[in-house]
Amino acid sequence: MLPDFRVRQRDYLLEIARLLTQELDLEKLLARILRVSIEMLAGQAGLIALKEAEGWRVAAAYGIAPAFLSYLTPLLAEEKVRELDVRELNRMLKDLTYTASMGLLNGTGLPLAAHGQVIGVIFIFRNYPDLFTPNDRVLLQSFADQAAVAVFNAQLYGQISYEKQRLDALLDSAADGILILNADHTVERVNTAFEKMFGQSREEIKGKTHDEIIRWAHEPQGTTLEEAESSGWPLTPNATLYVEGDLERPQPPSIPVGVTYAPLLSEDGKLRNIIVSVRDITHFRTAEEIKSTFISIVSHELRTPVALIKGYASTLRRDDAKWDKRTISDSLAVIEEEADRLSKMVDDLLDASRLQAGGLSLNRADVSLAALASRVTERFALQSPKHKLVTDFPKNFPVIVADETRLEQVLSNLVSNALKYAPKGEIKISGTARPEQVVICVSDQGPGIDARDLPHIFDRFYRSTNAVKQTKGAGLGLYLARAIVEAHGGRIWADPKPDAGARICFSLPR
Repeated sequence: MLPDFRVRQRDYLLEIARLLTQELDLEKLLARILRVSIEMLAGQAGLIALKEAEGWRVAAAYGIAPAFLSYLTPLLAEEKVRELDVRELNRMLKDLTYTASMGLLNGTGLPLAAHGQVIGVIFIFRNYPDLFTPNDRVLLQSFADQAAVAVFNAQLYGQISYEKQRLDALLDSAADGILILNADHTVERVNTAFEKMFGQSREEIKGKTHDEIIRWAHEPQGTTLEEAESSGWPLTPNATLYVEGDLERPQPPSIPVGVTYAPLLSEDGKLRNIIVSVRDITHFRTAEEIKSTFISIVSHELRTPVALIKGYASTLRRDDAKWDKRTISDSLAVIEEEADRLSKMVDDLLDASRLQAGGLSLNRADVSLAALASRVTERFALQSPKHKLVTDFPKNFPVIVADETRLEQVLSNLVSNALKYAPKGEIKISGTARPEQVVICVSDQGPGIDARDLPHIFDRFYRSTNAVKQTKGAGLGLYLARAIVEAHGGRIWADPKPDAGARICFSLPR
């Protein structure tokens, strides 16, 4: 029969062995090891100090007076203590124990060493001297070694958990959609961005194959994953693939994306995972479409006035004909009108490029919008006898601080559009004063704005189908008007009144 003390030692070792395989929560593990250590060494109190990169730290304590612990914690963090080895640390703790207890208590320390490195120390306080035999010390050290392995595993698990949390946070904060595929092409991980882009939850996506998720509405541009693998991909760890196309989704419409594939290989060169990055390229495609539209519109709109100017100038220069005064005057009027139109188009294009480069600069001063509206109507009234241009402003309409030249550009663009799209009738510029803003509206008696065009009329280069058929223009007037109004801190909108004339309003702060 073993003595009771030896039986308890054996039980303690078995319990630590169980903890080694069962408990991975470091805080719970340290508390349990400390309790077992105190019982095993017949102590009254104890602590576990762990050695970390920043120095020693009290990681668990039991039965220690708060005042002593509050003194010990900052002491272990001091610069001179950080480099102490276990023996020096034990000696320091014993001295502190003896001093704090006036010699009534003693302390015993067991180093925690795992995989050839000291990771901490268990220090037990008791009120009698060390009476353990050499055999007992061997058992105690065996206990400490097992405890150290358990602590090391718990720390390693905590570090892995932290790295996993950090990876999860990194994946979920990424703006691009990310899929992590297994070697057999099944989806292992999905981030939040791809969930939103694809329109399904990660639970619905995980476990499916790559072919079930990445499906193209049309033939994509670039080498697909299947085509690359049929040619031996991946040959190297950096063998990334890129393909663009329209990704089909569970709920239409499809979405234009650029997909990048990057292989993750094991040390022996076997494929472990494929990292799939999916980027929404709608804006890039829109930019390309705008660029194409710009080239098409500008080339067409510039060609027309240039052709007219050249044609009339060439006609007037003919030596084989003599032109009367009226013909010459009419021809020069056309040249002048087309030159003005060309000049305005160039100015609009320059303003649009300034907006792209960082916005419009404003020269603010006091502006009377009622007087400004009157000047604009007087100027345009001479251009079309079929229209009646009027203003409607209340008396004492407030003067605001704004850029008068830019606001005149806004009103001119709105009135010019009304003249183009309303065959005849009244065109009115009206103003309303509110406590914190003024509202200016330009209305006509034409066919109105089609509801399908309303969301786009302020977009750069946008022109409706009817506009392209009926009038000339580059689709910049309303775009620039919106930019100028927003630069003043206001907003602009179109009232949806189809078949009842168009009415475009903008507000400005007072």
